[in-house]
Amino acid sequence: MNISAKTRLCLIIGDPVGHSLSPAMHNAAYEALKIDDRFVFVAAQVPVDEVKQVVKTVRTLNIRGLTCTMPHKIEVMKHLDWIDSAANKIGAVNSVVNEDGILKGYNTDWLGAVTPLEKIASLKNMPVAVIGAGGAARAIIYGLTHRQACVTIFNRNLQKAQSLASEFNCKAKSLDNLSILPNFKIIINATSLGMGEQHKLTPIPQQYLSKIHIVFDIVYDPPHTRLLAEAKTKGATVIAGWEMLLYQGTPQFELYTNRKAPESVMRSVLLKHLKPYE
Repeated sequence: MNISAKTRLCLIIGDPVGHSLSPAMHNAAYEALKIDDRFVFVAAQVPVDEVKQVVKTVRTLNIRGLTCTMPHKIEVMKHLDWIDSAANKIGAVNSVVNEDGILKGYNTDWLGAVTPLEKIASLKNMPVAVIGAGGAARAIIYGLTHRQACVTIFNRNLQKAQSLASEFNCKAKSLDNLSILPNFKIIINATSLGMGEQHKLTPIPQQYLSKIHIVFDIVYDPPHTRLLAEAKTKGATVIAGWEMLLYQGTPQFELYTNRKAPESVMRSVLLKHLKPYE
């Protein structure tokens, strides 16, 4: 890298953040486009009660981009000058752009969800089942309904699912109703089940999966979850969680640099760093 006094800093904050692949992905893209003298991307672990101070630092140090991962996507909104309509509807910001001291908030997570799906299917009027009703689900559901899909939210807490469904004009079901999943074309796991120490678990019984399905698991660690393995065995089309990570990262890269993201480079970096569990 060719860092100098003219290099603009981009920063990801989270708690924890040490696992983030964003620095590797963005820095490789800078290098590929030969703009690594203009931008560098680093990470910092920040407790949620220090987000206000971080935003102040973004202004003081003229930091170009601030990426927010959990649990900072909501807290950061309180301290920005302008927020994109999509981020307002989702209720979370994952990308902050410093435009000459004016801090603008965006959410690219919804693009991370719809982009890989739209590469293989039209979402308009498509019956989609979303498992989970947390923060990740909000961005996904926004994206799906924005593309006019017919969404049903399945969640253990039915009341939470119903509340979310009322916001986005879709339907809600309890997890007790997973037997109706064969009626859907797309199934998305928007929970953390299957991640890390839970990698041997799956949110969906294999008996409800078939070759008619497109199964998207937002869990990217491990990159090949039990859900995806069982879906593939049934002949379903599968989308791994790292694709959401990639496709939220490419528009974020473009917001920060005003350059077209080198998607193939960013993809290669992710696949290099992600290793399946044995």
